[in-house]
Amino acid sequence: MQNPSKTTKPIWGLLAGLSAAAIWGGMYVVSKVVMQVVPPFTLIVMRLVLGILTLAIIVLARKSWKVTPRQFWAIFGVGLVGYGISLGFQFVGTNLSTAANGALVTSATPAFVLLFAALFLAEKITRRRLLALGIATLGVLAVIDPRNTNLAPGFFWGNLCLVAAALTWALYSVLIRKVTRTTDVLTTTLIAFLGGLPVCLPLGGWEVATQGLHPLSLGVVGGILFIGIISTALAMVLWNTAFAVLDAGVASLTFFAQPVVGSLLSVLFLNEAITPLFVIGGVLIGISLLISSKA
Repeated sequence: MQNPSKTTKPIWGLLAGLSAAAIWGGMYVVSKVVMQVVPPFTLIVMRLVLGILTLAIIVLARKSWKVTPRQFWAIFGVGLVGYGISLGFQFVGTNLSTAANGALVTSATPAFVLLFAALFLAEKITRRRLLALGIATLGVLAVIDPRNTNLAPGFFWGNLCLVAAALTWALYSVLIRKVTRTTDVLTTTLIAFLGGLPVCLPLGGWEVATQGLHPLSLGVVGGILFIGIISTALAMVLWNTAFAVLDAGVASLTFFAQPVVGSLLSVLFLNEAITPLFVIGGVLIGISLLISSKA
């Protein structure tokens, strides 16, 4: 699975990216419950620590740790961007803005990936990729329905943080493709998780010191384990794998599966209705992936 053939690489990469986005789409339902008792940065620290422990066990068991100090610090810096700065902006932005605004703003991430991939990886911005991006963007706008957003001045700083989150996550995704050219995905992801701790650990400690922790029920503990092991360790390995085997501009389009899965779960668990716009949006996102896979 680490070395798919040239024939299966595009399929494996798309499946990996779509699986990661699908897991994240479901994570919001769990996170909403967990964050009622666990502060946001404390939860990020828990996510990273669980992710580190999970991947460390696998890497040690496989004896696959082959990283030079220079590679370690390069990956550590990439992790600082993705799991420290970007996740921090995302949580602060969501707290100061609205969930609908967050869904709309972060949907710009693939466009930023296309730009950064051209700058840092010399990937060409082809007409086919622009077409796929445009179709996917229309699809995700149909799914999330921008009429639900609120761009009032009171949400300015929150929306600005969300833009910063989208930019830095796009930068992380492009840089992770660059560093996985010389190191395997599991080890890269493990080191990147470590890179997020210098930002999140002090903020998480401050939250616990000032707010304390509520008693954790069995359901909340289960939610934390799901977020840390499945939504962090597994999903991040899948996401990084997609960017390791596909061009960044192609892999980024799998990000659009996230709002689709989130909406489907809202239908299943929150009794929300499937609208014609949702169906149209899902079809458009599927078409965009087909177009991009042939790029």
